[in-house]
Amino acid sequence: MKEIFHRVSVRKFEDRAVESDKVEQVLRAAMAAPSAGNQQPWDFYVVTSREKLHALAQVSPYAGCAADAPLAIVAAYRQEGCRFPQYAQIDLAIAMQNLWLAVDSLGLGGVWLGVAPDEDRMEKVEKILPVAAGQRAFAIFPMGYPVEQKTQQDRFNAERIHYVK
Repeated sequence: MKEIFHRVSVRKFEDRAVESDKVEQVLRAAMAAPSAGNQQPWDFYVVTSREKLHALAQVSPYAGCAADAPLAIVAAYRQEGCRFPQYAQIDLAIAMQNLWLAVDSLGLGGVWLGVAPDEDRMEKVEKILPVAAGQRAFAIFPMGYPVEQKTQQDRFNAERIHYVK
């Protein structure tokens, strides 16, 4: 529960590499996510190239922070060969949430930059990275050690809860 109520969007990172074992841990967490029919439609691209990070920072007006991140994880999905292809993006969303919570648990920070379902953004990412044929770009997640610690705002709103008996 700690990470759920601690996780915040981090867009400024220390100039410090993220250890490879921590990167593997967050990817393991992402791949531990449930998926429709256990189809596991995901692939993850770990981007550390400054040139590629700068290019990813141009994908949307909100992606600028990718330029100064030590790395970004780009999630992609496939629909071909999936039992329930219409749920592939939902499967990726669950995997990304797992990834984000793992990032927080390791003292790292990051931010989910939306790519899918915006076709223009998806195509831009797919031109920057060697995304395999049959895969579609889903999200960019710049991550690293946060420059500052922020407190998550309380979003609970009892008025949005409806009990049906």
